[in-house]
Amino acid sequence: MADNGFIDIDLFAGAGGLALGLKAAGFSPVHLYEKDDHACETLEHNVGSKGTLEAVIHPGRVEDVPWAGTPINVRLLAAGAPCQPFSLGGKHLAQEDGRNLFPEVLRAVRSLRPQAVLIENVRGLLREEFQSFFEYLLRCLEFPSLASRKHESWKDHNRRIRQHQCSPNYAPEYIVTWRHLEAADFGVPQARKRIFIVATRTDFPMYRFPSPQYSKQALLRAQCDGLYWERHKIKKRKPVTAISKPENSTVPWVTVRDALLSLPAPETDEEKAWMNHWLIPGARAYAGHGGSSLDWPSKTIKAGVHGVPGGENTVVLDDGSVRYYTLREAARIQTFPDEHLFKGARIHVTRQLGNAVPCRLAEQVAKPLFAILRQITPRGAVHVASCSGS
Repeated sequence: MADNGFIDIDLFAGAGGLALGLKAAGFSPVHLYEKDDHACETLEHNVGSKGTLEAVIHPGRVEDVPWAGTPINVRLLAAGAPCQPFSLGGKHLAQEDGRNLFPEVLRAVRSLRPQAVLIENVRGLLREEFQSFFEYLLRCLEFPSLASRKHESWKDHNRRIRQHQCSPNYAPEYIVTWRHLEAADFGVPQARKRIFIVATRTDFPMYRFPSPQYSKQALLRAQCDGLYWERHKIKKRKPVTAISKPENSTVPWVTVRDALLSLPAPETDEEKAWMNHWLIPGARAYAGHGGSSLDWPSKTIKAGVHGVPGGENTVVLDDGSVRYYTLREAARIQTFPDEHLFKGARIHVTRQLGNAVPCRLAEQVAKPLFAILRQITPRGAVHVASCSGS
């Protein structure tokens, strides 16, 4: 149980990136729901008195969880719903994709009535062709009691919600806000743009997203002044691009070189490797897909292995050669703690890493939410009967 008598839940937990961020922000222990066997093995390995996570693991499909009538009070419902339906590199089927599990997130919200909801997904949700669905999702979170009818299309359901919102006595159940965040702006050594949606019940103060603490311009200034190179004890080099704006109060973006500092040399033998830290052969650079620079945030860590272009999940070393990140290096780029071991073959671990929410980004988004929920505890959970009227 959370310290106020409520529990916290993370749907589609994967390898635990979002859960680790929630823990660092104060949400712990967390109930983790995940269907992938290898991800569950990773979670189970890292839970315990000496592990990185404090959690209860629930293996299986979220679609099969019978939330209705569950006698629990939920403080936070977090969900990194599968992103493939909205990914820029996917089939772009969005709400028509069978992997679209936003309806399951909404079903859980409707049944559990959490104090707050935190959703993470890819920036593809903001594409023009998905805009209507994105706005529909926000409306559903604002008033989850108006459930969809059997066989009702999302467009018809959206129309009913809009009509209800225009009625004279309408009052939202949740205050919903969202942001398009760049992970590098929050201390993650990686360029990774993601959408975060936060909904808080109306009996709580409105949530406000944190301001970025890191910036590109501060990194360029540190490189231009030579401070960055002095810190790494290497000869001064030219910044990758010119400084176009005055430096503000932020600190420099974290680079790949910063992130990998202090790691031992990778093993050549996987069996002898420490914490997933072994060299992976076969890296190649392709036109338009060069590896990540050591002195800049990494390119986005991807979930594929053979399906990932040559420049993704690779790094350009000081001698100009290109190699794959070791799995431990990729974990550092995703800001996982070194003690967090990933289970499974390379293809399974790469998938877990590429699908993860960067722990540090999740922590920064969740901290102000924890402050709100920790300070004010309502008399009890508000359970509103589902509404299906027109």
